[in-house]
Amino acid sequence: MSRLAPDGPAAAGASDPRERRRVVLATIVGTTVEWYDFFIYASAAGLVFGQLFFEPAGSSLGTLLAFGSVGVSFLFRPLGAFVAGHLGDKYGRRVVLVLTLVLMGVATALIGLLPTYAQIGVAAPVLLVLLRILQGISAGGEWGGAVLMACEHAPVARRGLFGASPQVGVPLGLLLASGVLGIMNAVAPGDAFLTWGWRVPFLLSVVLIGIGYWVRRSVEESPVYVEIAQRAETTRQPLLQLFRKHTPLVIVAALVFAGNNAVGYMTTGGYIQRYASDPAGPVGLDRGPVLWAVTASAVVWLVSTWFAGAVSDRLGRRTTYAIGFVVQLAGVLALFPLVNGGTFGSLLLGLIFLSVGLGLTYGPQAALYAELFPASIRFSGVSISYAIGSILGGAFAPAIATALVQATGTTAAVTMYLAGMTVIGLAATLVLRDRTGIPLGPDHEELQAASPIYGLARA
Repeated sequence: MSRLAPDGPAAAGASDPRERRRVVLATIVGTTVEWYDFFIYASAAGLVFGQLFFEPAGSSLGTLLAFGSVGVSFLFRPLGAFVAGHLGDKYGRRVVLVLTLVLMGVATALIGLLPTYAQIGVAAPVLLVLLRILQGISAGGEWGGAVLMACEHAPVARRGLFGASPQVGVPLGLLLASGVLGIMNAVAPGDAFLTWGWRVPFLLSVVLIGIGYWVRRSVEESPVYVEIAQRAETTRQPLLQLFRKHTPLVIVAALVFAGNNAVGYMTTGGYIQRYASDPAGPVGLDRGPVLWAVTASAVVWLVSTWFAGAVSDRLGRRTTYAIGFVVQLAGVLALFPLVNGGTFGSLLLGLIFLSVGLGLTYGPQAALYAELFPASIRFSGVSISYAIGSILGGAFAPAIATALVQATGTTAAVTMYLAGMTVIGLAATLVLRDRTGIPLGPDHEELQAASPIYGLARA
C-alpha cells in the first residue's frame, strides 16, 4: 500500500488538534442523534406500528406493511443526497449538517405525537409514512456532510480513525434507541407500552436535537471546502459533473455499502427484534431481553467500527474491507441457527458475532468514500453513493426477510439472501484500487480524478 503525498494548504488548515477534537465530538454527537431518530422508528415498526397504525391488515400483513414503511424512507434518501450534495459542494459542509439535524428531529418528535389508526383511521398511517419520508430525506443528506467534516479535517495518516467518528454514531444511535426502548418497556410494560410508552423515545428527540445543534454550530467549516471557496472554484453543476464522469464509480461504491447495509438492517431495521419477540414465532422471547441483546450487540458494533477505522490506516481500506466481509459472511451463516436456539444467550451470541463483521465493513467507509471522489464534487459523490447503496441494501431488507420466511416457513432463505449481499459487497470492494492516503485538497484534483476502478484509466 502506498502512502501518497499529503495535502497542501488544506492539510495545514486541519492541523489544529483542538479543532480536530471539536470536529470529532460534533460528528459523533450529530450522527448519534440523527440515527437514534432513524432507528427508533425502525425498532417501533417491528414492535408496535403494525398493531397501532396498520391494524386492519391483520398481524402478518400489518407487520409487513410496518416494515415496508421503514423501507419507503430509503427511496427518498437520494432526494436528500441530491439536495445536500448540491448545497454542500456549493455552500459548505456545515450548513447542511445543521439543516439535516433539525429536519430529522422535527419529523421524529411529530411521530411521537401522532394519533393511531383507532383514533383517526387511515390518516394515521398516511401521516406516519409522510414523516418517515422526511426522515429519509434528512438521512440522505446527513451522512455525506458528517463524513467530509471528519475526513477533511483529519491528518492523512489517521484519516481512517477520524473518519470512523461519524460511523460510530450509527451503533451509538442503535445503542441509545434500543436502550431507551428497553427502559420504557420496563417503565410501561404491556398495554401501557402500546398506549404511551413507545411515544416517549420519539419525544426525547427534541432534547437530543438541541444538544446536537449546539455542538455542530461550534465547529469550523471543512478546510478543503474553505480552500475551494477562497479560489472561487466551487462547481456550478456538481451533480451533472458527477454522473457525466463518475457513474461507474458511484455504482461500485453503492454496492460496497449495500453489502454491509442489508445485513445491518436485520437489527437496525427492527427485523430481529420482531422475529425474536413474536409470541407466535419459533423463538418467543420477551420483548425486554430482545431489546437488551440488541443494545449489547450495538456496543460490540461500535467498538469494531472504531477499531476498523483505525486499522484501515495501517492495512489500507481495501484489505480491511475484504477481511470484514469474510467475517461478516461467517456471522450471517451463524445468525439464525443461534437466534433460533430460543435463549437469550444464543440470541446475544448471534448478534455479537454479526456485529463484529458489520463493524469491520463499516468503520473504513467514510475514509474510503472520501478518497474515491475529487474535491469539487466529493459531497455529491459520497452522499449519492451512500443513498443508492442504502436502497439496494437495507431499504427493504426487513420486508424481504419477512416475506421470505412467510413464503418458505424457514430462515434459510433469509440467510442465503444476506450471504448473497455480502458476497456482492466483497466483489465490489475487490474491483477498487486502494487509495489510502490520497491527498483530498483541490490542488490534487487531477490525481483524484483518475478512476480507482480496475480497468478504467480515467474518469
